[in-house]
Amino acid sequence: MDISIQKSTLSNHQTIQITGSKSESNRLLLLQALYPQITIKNLSNSDDSVLMQKALTSNESIIDIHHAGTAMRFLTAYLSIQDGKEVMITGSSRMKERPIKILVEALRTLGADISYLENDGFPPLKIVGKKLTKNKVALEANVSSQYISALLLIASKLEDGLELTLNGKITSVPYIKMTLSLLNEIGIETSFVENTISVKPKVSDIESQTLTVESDWSSASYFYSVIALCAVGTEITIGAYKKESLQGDSVLAKIYESFGVTTFYNENSIRLVKTENSKTSHLEFHLSDAPDIAQTIAVTAFGLGVECYMTGLHTLKIKETDRLVALKTELEKLGAEIVITEDSLRVKASNDIKSNISIATYNDHRMAMAFAPLGLKTSIHIENADVVSKSYPQFWDDFSAIGFNIK
Repeated sequence: MDISIQKSTLSNHQTIQITGSKSESNRLLLLQALYPQITIKNLSNSDDSVLMQKALTSNESIIDIHHAGTAMRFLTAYLSIQDGKEVMITGSSRMKERPIKILVEALRTLGADISYLENDGFPPLKIVGKKLTKNKVALEANVSSQYISALLLIASKLEDGLELTLNGKITSVPYIKMTLSLLNEIGIETSFVENTISVKPKVSDIESQTLTVESDWSSASYFYSVIALCAVGTEITIGAYKKESLQGDSVLAKIYESFGVTTFYNENSIRLVKTENSKTSHLEFHLSDAPDIAQTIAVTAFGLGVECYMTGLHTLKIKETDRLVALKTELEKLGAEIVITEDSLRVKASNDIKSNISIATYNDHRMAMAFAPLGLKTSIHIENADVVSKSYPQFWDDFSAIGFNIK
């Protein structure tokens, strides 16, 4: 499905409810599979979480997780400890290009039986579940946090728990802390001292409990972008959010102050208000702890004619697409001047935005959603717009509800 957004005007004072965080949901779904005493509320309705649920309850010998990178990593760890169960896990053609060797080698160090069925270091995988008897492993500290979280999520089911050493400077710390906080919440002991993370074994059952997933901050980013691109005084309320969030992307509230957006915290929601125009013509952000919001920020800066330099983006090259190359290609169609390296992106200041440009999405939900707010500045076409279902199925309905003219 392709859509067109005609140049739109926001309906002020709207309220939007966003479903649970995909990151929190997928972690809790795996923990629920290990500890059925857990009940989850406000679960994400994203494709990724639906696929995760389906895979965790499947008795099939082949599991296809399509584009769901988090599910691929978490399930690889989970399936490796399912004693006596043999499964092939595969995904889309893009998934077969996304590396998983670091996680596989770590699991093999712990004793896992995992083999590659096509290309070395990449899915699909054959996993023969077994009891893992070793409890120490080391990884480079700058790897994807999903590799680290995958190991931490299964750690309490290992006979002696897990001692994970991270070598070098740690990136994506908020996602690691999210995983550890959820483990603590269900009664599993952990420690994170300098570059060593330890998880105690939990052989016995945990107490029955209900956990409520906070709404997704990555999804909130598109509304921050919308308000940033509007006139001073425009506001919108979105829920359900809290000030003390486990999600690294909650740094949005601080970052978007630079674009003139102030966040007001209510009991179960946040109110975003454009309180002033951006005071500076040059912004810099280091996003190694929150790379998923880089696309939104890049588009916001371009839409406002503000120069923006972002670093810490090395993990974007192994996402649903190479997001650095994709951003450069699509923003340049609109008239932007973009410079990228292996881990950075610079948007140069420009007030010229071309109209009726067709934006390719590369099977990447965040490409579709990040470019949508530009409909406030110009008419724009989004190709394969239904890709948003990966993380935010009702995205276009919500954008229509706040005033976007979508066809």
